[in-house]
This record gives sequence, structure tokens and C-alpha cells, in this order.
Amino acid sequence: MALRRALPALRPCIPRFVPLSTAPASREQPAAGPAAVPGGGSATAVRPPVPAVDFGNAQEAYRSRRTWELARSLLVLRLCAWPALLARHEQLLYVSRKLLGQRLFNKLMKMTFYGHFVAGEDQESIQPLLRHYRAFGVSAILDYGVEEDLSPEEAEHKEMESCTSAAERDGSGTNKRDKQYQAHWAFGDRRNGVISARTYFYANEAKCDSHMETFLRCIEASGRVSDDGFIAIKLTALGRPQFLLQFSEVLAKWRCFFHQMAVEQGQAGLAAMDTKLEVAVLQESVAKLGIASRAEIEDWFTAETLGVSGTMDLLDWSSLIDSRTKLSKHLVVPNAQTGQLEPLLSRFTEEEELQMTRMLQRMDVLAKKATEMGVRLMVDAEQTYFQPAISRLTLEMQRKFNVEKPLIFNTYQCYLKDAYDNVTLDVELARREGWCFGAKLVRGAYLAQERARAAEIGYEDPINPTYEATNAMYHRCLDYVLEELKHNAKAKVMVASHNEDTVRFALRSSWLHLHRMEELGLHPADHRVYFGQLLGMCDQISFPLGQAGYPVYKYVPYGPVMEVLPYLSRRALENSSLMKGTHRERQLLWLELLRRLRTGNLFHRPA
Repeated sequence: MALRRALPALRPCIPRFVPLSTAPASREQPAAGPAAVPGGGSATAVRPPVPAVDFGNAQEAYRSRRTWELARSLLVLRLCAWPALLARHEQLLYVSRKLLGQRLFNKLMKMTFYGHFVAGEDQESIQPLLRHYRAFGVSAILDYGVEEDLSPEEAEHKEMESCTSAAERDGSGTNKRDKQYQAHWAFGDRRNGVISARTYFYANEAKCDSHMETFLRCIEASGRVSDDGFIAIKLTALGRPQFLLQFSEVLAKWRCFFHQMAVEQGQAGLAAMDTKLEVAVLQESVAKLGIASRAEIEDWFTAETLGVSGTMDLLDWSSLIDSRTKLSKHLVVPNAQTGQLEPLLSRFTEEEELQMTRMLQRMDVLAKKATEMGVRLMVDAEQTYFQPAISRLTLEMQRKFNVEKPLIFNTYQCYLKDAYDNVTLDVELARREGWCFGAKLVRGAYLAQERARAAEIGYEDPINPTYEATNAMYHRCLDYVLEELKHNAKAKVMVASHNEDTVRFALRSSWLHLHRMEELGLHPADHRVYFGQLLGMCDQISFPLGQAGYPVYKYVPYGPVMEVLPYLSRRALENSSLMKGTHRERQLLWLELLRRLRTGNLFHRPA
């Protein structure tokens, strides 16, 4: 149906399974590439030595900041650590607004929390800050931070309405849905337990068009400032989440079916890329289950789809499903107990099919605009019950737009148990198909919510069991991607340590990243590894890296004061939980303030 017709339109006309070069990059490769010289040779300039980075030098870290900005940072970070204030911050904001009036209240916010964590009210007002940061080696990931100020009841109602199909509501559809991939009233307000990630609730198609227009303006604003900017988008802003839920379940069930077959062939517990099914045995299993007839099986498993190995990995399996079972047409899943391919729902309304198509069309419009403006799109990760569909749709955009260079970046949350499998599968798919891999690695933003939902509803917790396990997963994924960068000049990665954990983790991770880059010969001038932190956080990491020549980005939210207040509330709450980590940041701020006082440099003007 709609998905079957629309997905091929997102794919580029490139040959599948084209291997990329695995020759290691030269340690002395110039930053801008070799220049052609007569006779067919090239003039290769030797790159400068890798610059030293000092995360403990307060003067260098805050050279870009005026003294009053340092004082504001200290005030905001300290207030965010005051439990009594945070417990009543919403009431205090309400009273302040009533007493001061809207105009003075806005000024107060811009002098304190808003001014510290938000860049400005619109695309024009943020330009001076973006140019200022660029002068000190730090670029921007633009994010329009406006969020609807809904009550919990309103949020729950919107979520249940937008995540339930017409067939489920009127009882005419046969419901085969797993409880993990259904909306539940207790978790209808997706803001609960989420600190910094912005949340969208579906209202109607016109609202999704409005979000798309906002993202388009972000792309234009980023393109005006630099030719290497990013903007962040969420797919829940671009369409009805019912589609993401159902498509995620289909993808998860087919993957589960593959692993069931792997268990039958004695391959339980292997990593995704190491699991290879014997095709002859797989054919017999599929035939016994009755999922397809003998004639259909012969049509599925052809020389073209199998190659010469006689085995099939998970990427081969996914490709086979797409092309042979009309999966996207019916949204069907295999039932190993009944031996049948069963539809999740018996029918879709015409409007629901149109909603699927519109989401894909909006994604395509944004990607084309980003390509035109030279801006990269970073697709944010969301809850695990949406994420398989989000990752798959992002992959379709990568196939189409990441042909020459990575313009579309997917996000991998490393607190998930399957993070390593997801990264390795996507890297291998990019190698086979010949497009450029682009990724953002984060720890994750939905831990508390995901854990509570799994326990309450009764499915396996998707999160790593311990803090240490998440750290190990993060660095395992990063090490794998850095190894890929060493051999594949077309891949890039953003290592983001901004809001998922303490500043202490961000600092430790940055040191490890720099050390591993040096071991692998990844020079900062290559612009292969990007570092990202939130605006208002980790400046003692961002600016030393940027001034040393590393590609560094601040995640920059913007929007009108009153419409960004929900974001600011969670930002304040986040800092409360991170004060143990921000102790070092506050210490460096004090050191620089005292240094300026001693040297008579309180009126420092950044230059």
C-alpha cells in the first residue's frame, strides 16, 4: 500500500552490495585533499601535528565569554542545584510572571536561565551568537526548542488518540499487536521521566506541516552561518505516531523470527553480524511453518538474492523480506505457532494510508532542502517502541542522500542492549551498498521512562542492566565506528556527551576519544569525528577542543521565551541531578573570575 509505494521513492539509483575500499587512510593525508599537479601526480601537504588539548585551562576555556556571562553561568548552575527551589520552580515562575508582567519577566529569563541555555527567540536573533561561537571554533546544531504546554491529561489523550488506529478503536480489526508496541494510558505523557529531550504530540496533519516549515527555516538559518552545520529533527514531529508504532513492531518481529531460526540452527547468542543461517535449512523451516508455499520459497531464494555462500545474514534477510513478501503492503508478521503470516490489523483507512505517505514526503522535502543548503540532518532517537521505524526510515534517506558525503545522520542510544548490533549492521549495509555512513553516538535520554514502562507493562527491559554496562557499550560502539573511519574515508561520526550523563563522564569520554583517534591516525583536520555538547554545558570541553582545531558543535535550542519554558524546566531538573559532575565546571568558572579580578581584567572583551 502506501508504505510499499513510498519507500522505493526514497531510495537512490545506486547498485546494491558495492564494497567500499578498505585501504587505510594515510597518516599524512592533507586536510583539504591532494591538489592536482602536471603529469597526473598530486602535491601532498604534510599536516600539522595533532594539537594538544588542556581541559583544565580555565583562561582558554572561557576566553570567548564576557565576565558577566561567567557570573550568570555560576548563578544558574548553583540555582539548579538547590532542591527546595527546583521543587517549586513552576510556582515561582508563575508568581514572578504575575508580579513582574510579561515584559519584565522575559527580561529576567533572558538574564538567567533562558539566556544561559537558549540562543534566542528566532532565526535572526541567534545569528550573532552563532557567528561568535564560530570565531572560537565551535559550530551549531540548531534545534527549535518550542514545545506545547500541555497538561498530563491533554498529553495522554493526544497520545492515545494518535497511536490507535481506526480499526482498533471500533473493534473491527483483528488485533495481533504486542503490548510493547501499543499505547498505554499510564505512559501516554511521553514527557514523564525524560529530562532534556523535546517531545511532540500529534494534533493533525496541518501541525505536522507547520513543524516541517519550522525545520526548513532552521536549515536556512544554519546554511546562512556556515557550510558545515547540523539541524536536529524528530520524526514524531512529522507524522502520526501510529505508523511508527506499527512499522516498528513489524521490523522487530521479523528480526525476532530470524533469531528464532538461528536458535534452531545452533547459533544462539551470536552477534547480529556473526549470525549466518544455512539457506537450505532455512528453506525447510519456512516450508514446515507454512509461511510460504514451495513455489514462493523458490521465488524468494534465488541466485541473485543468495549469492554463492549458501548462507544468509540478517541484512540479506531484511532485503529478502522487503522484496519478496510484500511486507510493507500488508504490515504482516510471522507467527511461528500458527505458521501463518498475519496482518497486525485487518485494514487501514484511506486517511491512515495518506498519513504514512505524508510523513515520508515531509522527510524527503527536508532532506532535499538540507542538500541544497549544505546542512546535515541529524535524526534524533526516540523511545524504543518508535525507534525501529525511525532508524529504518532514516536509513532510507541515507541510501538516497548519502551518496557523495554523509548528509543524514542516524542516532544510536548506547544504553540499549542491542546498540552494538544496530551500529554494526548499519555500517555493513553502508559498505555493501556504497553510501556514506553518518552517525551520532549518545548514551540515551529515556532510561527512567523505558525501565518503568517495561516493568509495568511486562516485557523485557531494553536498557543495559548497569551504568558500567552502558559505559562499556558506548565505548565498544565508538571503537567500532572509529575503526571504520580509519579504513573508510566516506564515514563520519558525532560523539555527543551533552545531556545523557554527568559532565565527569563527558570529560573522561573526550580524553578517551582523543587518545583513540591518535592511535588510529584520525587527525582533527580530517573532520571525520565531531564532538557535541549542549549549549550552556561543558564549555570547558567544547572550547578547548574547538580552539585546538577539532570539529565541535553545540546543541543550540532557540524559540520564544514562554514557548521554551517547558524545555527550560527540564533543563533545570537535569542540572540538579548532575551537580556532582558540574562541580569541576563551577570550579573552573570561579578560577577564571578570580583571575580576571586579580589582573584587573573584569571588562574582558572576547577577541
